[in-house]
Order: sequence, then structure tokens, then C-alpha cells
Amino acid sequence: MRSVARRAARTVQAAAHGRAALRFSSTGPTSSTTHFGFREVPEDDKKAMVGGVFHSVADRYDLMNDFMSGTLHRLWKDEFVSMLGPVESPDPSDPVRYLDMAGGTGDISFRIAEALRSRSGKPVAAEIVVSDINPSMLGVGEQRARSKGLLDGRGLPAMSFVEADAEALPFESDTFDSYTIAFGIRNVTHVDRALAEAFRVLRPGGRFMCLEFSRVRNPVLAAAYDAYSFNVIPAVGQAVTGDRDSYQYLVESIRQFPNQEAFKGMIEDAGFVSARSRDMTFGVVAIHSGFKPMED
Repeated sequence: MRSVARRAARTVQAAAHGRAALRFSSTGPTSSTTHFGFREVPEDDKKAMVGGVFHSVADRYDLMNDFMSGTLHRLWKDEFVSMLGPVESPDPSDPVRYLDMAGGTGDISFRIAEALRSRSGKPVAAEIVVSDINPSMLGVGEQRARSKGLLDGRGLPAMSFVEADAEALPFESDTFDSYTIAFGIRNVTHVDRALAEAFRVLRPGGRFMCLEFSRVRNPVLAAAYDAYSFNVIPAVGQAVTGDRDSYQYLVESIRQFPNQEAFKGMIEDAGFVSARSRDMTFGVVAIHSGFKPMED
């Protein structure tokens, strides 16, 4: 185990050496390139490359999440939505509006819907928009929603599915009360643009929440986590989906994403206030939160 951990650590260190001076920003290493995992690629290519990854894994994405996290992703998502604390509006003419970006297969949106479900069957004064840039992931989510009866409208918030780019949302400004994104923001080309768009579409006082892989702070645990990530996850991806490369990218993209403090700074740079992060499972993931300031 020690030798495996050392090899994994060397892999991460070697990749980090070449990017040590790089800040995870809108431009990456140069004005026209960015990172796709550990690879440096033209900015214009990354969107299509990421799209290919998620098109490839869409049908088995949730199954692979179970394998990769030992089902812990379910607990992380439960806590994420619990921290959000979904509520409906007291005024049916002005429903609370939730935007779940990179919502894909619906894990977060479905939890929000269930939290808002009316046991009496009365209408719920809330709306959920599930949005994703990838039509394959979005299609899986909509199919799952239908099979779960979440689109029949009886005692449930209205739910719609919209294909959209997180960097250029098709929604009007000051539209949503909540913007959630789980395990998605690290895959966008320009994280700062995605944060700016989140800020734009939120109403004053609206909440931004992000669940994302982060940094394990304990060096011993971090080495073991690296060994598992680089040696087990791609192998399981190959065994379950026949696609090792997509899961190799997912592992590498996690290591490229800013740590807790750096991402908190990016949230603040986008204009959010009361920004904070909360580690879960020793920092394997973190929940990030911020609010759009109320207007004076």
C-alpha cells in the first residue's frame, strides 16, 4: 500500500510541478489554453471534450458514483440539500425558484422536490429548473423524474429540464432564489464566468451552494486517497463502463480544482457575501456557500 501511495503521490506531484505557478482562472496556463484533467488543451476544445466524457458515462453515472465513493455521495448530497433547507413561498403567485445547474441525472433536484412534497397533495409554491449542458445526462434525469412520479404535479413543485451552458445561462437576471451545483463546476472551462452567471441569475438575498471534491488536509489520508483515486477508480470505470479514460479525467479534474480557501476566494470575487466552506469526509468533498447581497 505504501508503494502504491508513493507512486500516486509522485503522479500528482509531477503534474502539479508543471502547473505550480498557475491559478485556476478563466484562462488557465495561457490566454488560449486550459486544463482537461492534467492535459493542457485549447480552451475552445474543452467544452466538447467534457461533453464527450459525460455522454459516455451518462447511463451508468449514478452507479459509478456508488462505486467511486462507496455510496458516500448519497450522504453528501443528503447533507447538501439539508443545509440548503428547501422552503416554498407563502404566496403561490410568487413561487420560490430553484436552479440546479449541472443537474444531470437529478440527484439534487429530486431531493429538493422530496423535501418540498406536500403530503396532502396540495399545490407547492416552488419551481425547480434542472439544467445541464449535456443532453445525455439531462435525458437520463428527465427519464428518472418521470419514473419516480416527480413530474405529475400532485403535491410537488413544478420541475422543468433545460439544456444550458453554466457560463452563459439563458435565464433573466434576478430570477432564482437558489442556485445549486454538485460535482459540476470543476468541469466548466471558465469557473469565474460560471460564478458570475450564478450571481447574475440569483435574486438579491439568493443563495449559491456548491458541492465539490476538495482537498484532504491530513497528508497520510491524502496519500491513501490519491492511491485509491488513481489506481482504483479508473480500473473500476473500465470494468463497469468499458471507459477508463473518462474516469481518469474525472480523477485528474478533482486534483486540478482549487482547494477550499482558494475557491472561497473565487466565490467572494464573484460578489457573494458570507462565503464559507464545510469539509466532509476529511475534506474529500466540501460544501461551499455564499449569498447575493440584498439591495440597499
